[in-house]
Amino acid sequence: MTVDIVLFDLGGVLMDFGGLGPMKELAGIETDDEMWRRWLTCEWVRIFERGECTAAEFAVGIVRDWPLPITAEVFLDSFETWPLETNPGAEELVASVRAKMPTGCLSNTNAAHWGRSSGNEPLLDGFDFQFLSFELGIVKPDREIFDRVAELLPAPAHNVLFLDDNVLNVEGALDAGFVARHVRGVAEARAALVEVGVLSGPR
Repeated sequence: MTVDIVLFDLGGVLMDFGGLGPMKELAGIETDDEMWRRWLTCEWVRIFERGECTAAEFAVGIVRDWPLPITAEVFLDSFETWPLETNPGAEELVASVRAKMPTGCLSNTNAAHWGRSSGNEPLLDGFDFQFLSFELGIVKPDREIFDRVAELLPAPAHNVLFLDDNVLNVEGALDAGFVARHVRGVAEARAALVEVGVLSGPR
């Protein structure tokens, strides 16, 4: 196995997505896996993270289709403050990988959340590539986004390692020919990087 580029998912790997708990409670969903499955397959989430609707339209659609016991305005006020904070050790991990090869992120996100994160996260300055769903107009886990990213990278997909905390996204990357691993948090990401030979393990 030869890895020439590493792509990280952000929320759930390098960053902590604080909206998962509030949304689970609102929707009456018990497990994280079920919450992510429903979120990733929700058509309103996909439309918003492709950059195809406004935040207000997104909020109305979510409240109606899930359905949620609050107004669209209340949901949007909460949604826009959902934190996305860098996990301890994430900057150091990206720097250690970047010392060996180019790195990037491939993230489903939206203009509202990205605008808050991009100005405050030194982590994001450590990437050579930033692939964001709302800018590309396509989302994970769709095959199209992985094919598009492969076209934009200076290495073939089979030489690109993608790390994501969601099984659906990992399966999508594998189907598109990437090397991909399911990881949650910095420690599991580091272990995967050691496993494929990008980083050295403890001596």
